[in-house]
Amino acid sequence: MISNSNLRKNITTHFFLTVASIILVFPFIWMVSGAFKDSLEVVQMPPQWIPSHFDFANFTEIQKYFPIFKSLWNSVIVSVISTGLQLLVCSMAAFVFAKIEFKGREALFFLFLITLMVPMQVTMTPLFIIFQKLHLANTMAGLILPGIFSAYGTFLLRQHMIGIPNSLLEAAYIDGASYFQVFRKVILPLSKPVLATLLIFSFMSSWNNFLWPLIITSDTDLMTLPLGLSRLQGRWATEWNVLMAGNVISFIPIFIVYLFAQKHFIKGITMSGIK
Repeated sequence: MISNSNLRKNITTHFFLTVASIILVFPFIWMVSGAFKDSLEVVQMPPQWIPSHFDFANFTEIQKYFPIFKSLWNSVIVSVISTGLQLLVCSMAAFVFAKIEFKGREALFFLFLITLMVPMQVTMTPLFIIFQKLHLANTMAGLILPGIFSAYGTFLLRQHMIGIPNSLLEAAYIDGASYFQVFRKVILPLSKPVLATLLIFSFMSSWNNFLWPLIITSDTDLMTLPLGLSRLQGRWATEWNVLMAGNVISFIPIFIVYLFAQKHFIKGITMSGIK
């Protein structure tokens, strides 16, 4: 039987978790509700949670402000390629730092982690100059390449790979496997939960990235979805119902990615050593 003290503790915990969940879910409910309202109903006070009539014209009206389908496709390309390359680069770097002995490994990894302390805004200007000199400004490659490196992703995967028994690797080496074969056939299959976690973080970061696409591109054909959504906010007035409809469209891909990876998300966080 549960004691009275434990019962009170459980009730208190569930109460605060319920309140926190409501606070977190509230903006999403308001966003979805506002996406189907007209321009007057969306600013009505007190707020009306369920629209009096569902106005789907908000989603088609976005096309008047910017080519949303082209921007959506650009965001998909940039996010998918950038995320895939980041998973490959980070997993390979993590394997080297976790399982391959070489002189100065710990010192090099320490210097590697120091880059986490440098804000992105500090490196953005020199990075833009480099890309401009390489003729990568205003190109799809210029949008993708900066996202393939992540010190945090490497750290996350390394923490997990350290826990993989060395005996598994030694057995593979005895059987004649190379470093790449051990990485592909032993390390990667055992790292699927953490890779799924990094996939979610990486995809969200790339999908919501606004500042770098704003700096590196000037061509409308290369506009990503966050840049397009910024056009929905006017200087003097904003059509909030149209803006919320655009945000709903932007939210759907992230939600789909999370649904497919949610089985491994919590497991990946736990196994990576992040408490």
